[in-house]
Amino acid sequence: MQIYSFHLMPWPNIDPEVLAKSGGSAWVTYPNSEYDPVLGHKLYGEYLDQLVYADEVGFDAICVNEHHQNAYGLMPAPNIMAAALISRTKQARIAILGNGIALRHNPLRVAEEVAMLDVMSGGRIISGFVRGIGAEYHSLNLDPTKSRDTFFEAHDLIVKAWTEPGPFAWDGEHFAFRNVNVWPRPLQQPHPPIFVPSQGSAETLEWAAERRYPLACVFVPMERLKQFYDGYRGYASDKFGYEAGPEQFAFNSIVYVHPEGEAKATEEMEPHIRYFRERCFTLPLPMFFPPGYTGESSYRTRIEIARQLQASGGPVLSAGEPLMGTPEQVVERIHRNMAACGAGTLMVQFQVGDMPHDKVMRSMELFADQVLPHLPRG
Repeated sequence: MQIYSFHLMPWPNIDPEVLAKSGGSAWVTYPNSEYDPVLGHKLYGEYLDQLVYADEVGFDAICVNEHHQNAYGLMPAPNIMAAALISRTKQARIAILGNGIALRHNPLRVAEEVAMLDVMSGGRIISGFVRGIGAEYHSLNLDPTKSRDTFFEAHDLIVKAWTEPGPFAWDGEHFAFRNVNVWPRPLQQPHPPIFVPSQGSAETLEWAAERRYPLACVFVPMERLKQFYDGYRGYASDKFGYEAGPEQFAFNSIVYVHPEGEAKATEEMEPHIRYFRERCFTLPLPMFFPPGYTGESSYRTRIEIARQLQASGGPVLSAGEPLMGTPEQVVERIHRNMAACGAGTLMVQFQVGDMPHDKVMRSMELFADQVLPHLPRG
């Protein structure tokens, strides 16, 4: 089992009245006059400290990600966050989950920056690639109908830039370069491991399975998670001639360890979960999935999931059995949840919504001392 520490770096002071006036969305239209840079400075320090602690206690990787113009997550430039972590960590891989390569006019900047990070870190980078959710296309004024083809071409260009001697020319549908000649080259050969966070579209599942890229689908119920991962396994065996193993799937969940058990843990976490659902992860469906962003079949699936989530109060932060309770309860449920979806990578999220730093650290320390030693590693 590989164990990753996953972080969103949310803004903890989303005003519900301002949220209502901005169309009920913490994305795209929530006014940046609500951002306090002094508090932001404090938050970045605390959030980075939490990830550094995960390295100190033996996590296999620490994760950063990319979102734009929102109060949900304060990481529009994940490569900057990765650079900030390199000199403060020693063992853990730094998983960029991921760079929104379909959002960039020049994907070679991603190839350059990730190669730099890989060399600087001594070969500890995991390079996640994402299209970016639909809201990013509103924020950056991009055409969502071109997002998938742009994503695929950007990926192919970046991988070729990492693996083939330059200079060479690239003349594609979306990008054209006379000289592709990336300096520096990545330390890991042929290139840093590639990881694919996904919302579970059939197109992405097939594409990732063809390349044997590990996959992580987050904020969906267990039955959907199993459906998506079974879809990947089906593509792997039926179309590409191999059996996808647990190492190709991640299970993501919030975690809160409390010595007094599940009832107390749930009581203490409930306000932060409610804050996340009602203020952070709030955006109208057309903003989440603009027309043309995904194929017809995948769009129907996403609409069905969105309706289920709305009926249940918001996104699912704990697929399967909730990882909240005593260390013993958390250990047992991790094993059952991982087995249920066939995942070999556990991505745990300790900080949720407006959860304060001291509460996060207490849970992380209990996890490190009393959960981590009971999880199989490798």
